[in-house]
Amino acid sequence: MMKAKVAVLISGAGTNMAALLYAAKAEDCPYELVLVAANDPGAPGLRIAETEGVATWSLSHKGLNRDAYDALIDEQLRKAGAEFVALAGYMRILSDEFVAKWQGRMLNIHPSLLPLYKGLDTHRQAIDAGDPFGGCSIHIVTPALDDGPVLAQMPVAIAAGDTVETLATRVRFAEHQLYPKTLAAFVMRERNPDYLVGRVRALAMALPEADEVSSHGMPCFGIVKGKKFAYVSQDHHGDGKTALLVKISGVEEQAMLIELDEDRYYRPAYFGDGWVGIRLDLGDTDWEAIDEWLRKSWLAVAPKKLAGLIGVAEEF
Repeated sequence: MMKAKVAVLISGAGTNMAALLYAAKAEDCPYELVLVAANDPGAPGLRIAETEGVATWSLSHKGLNRDAYDALIDEQLRKAGAEFVALAGYMRILSDEFVAKWQGRMLNIHPSLLPLYKGLDTHRQAIDAGDPFGGCSIHIVTPALDDGPVLAQMPVAIAAGDTVETLATRVRFAEHQLYPKTLAAFVMRERNPDYLVGRVRALAMALPEADEVSSHGMPCFGIVKGKKFAYVSQDHHGDGKTALLVKISGVEEQAMLIELDEDRYYRPAYFGDGWVGIRLDLGDTDWEAIDEWLRKSWLAVAPKKLAGLIGVAEEF
């Protein structure tokens, strides 16, 4: 199994990083840690990573503006070949530019049941509010602080007489359970057929007068009462692939695409030279490109009057 490459950013003890690291030692874990980076060269978590043979990088952020510092981190992540970033007690607000570069590929763990208690001092706020539960959340990172889509949560009961310290200790146990399995599911979703079909469906059905039917056991998208412009192949005839099939100009374009990237593009059986298969299950799908492929395929079969409306709309 090809494991997804994950970099972890820390600022201190790195206990959540360690939970991710030791979970990654399991043979069936779908990710591996390729870098642990810290904004504090004295962060104890760096020693854990080094001892376990994981590459590390550290540099104090003091004296550098946020954009410049984040550019240095981004450089290190790319050198390490990271595909995903996990924030694990990283106590720096990231620049919007950095977040944009890792959009949809960066997770954070936060010690509250979001959307409750964003920012700091979460346990104190939960106790003072008389909440029955504290807990932790894992969310996709967006420019707004602790505001991205929540992927998973684990509640932790607040006992009578709990202090910030006693509650924090139990929440930390919950974090160590929740983060590895949530990260594992997250890195695998770009290979999960249901997720991939859902992404294609959302894009295809956003096109004018699109509808969906099942054809030859495949989700199939067409123009209402018109021609089909896309199929999603899932292990069709046992080929093991999850792929989008779209219209192209013919054999020359098909051959050019396959030559360009033979792992991604292929000639779909039974569809002929007017179609190309695009693998969706390689883990690095460019969804903006898929959106454009669907649009071009739609235009190839759309009646001129309907296609003309698209052109008029795009001018505005």
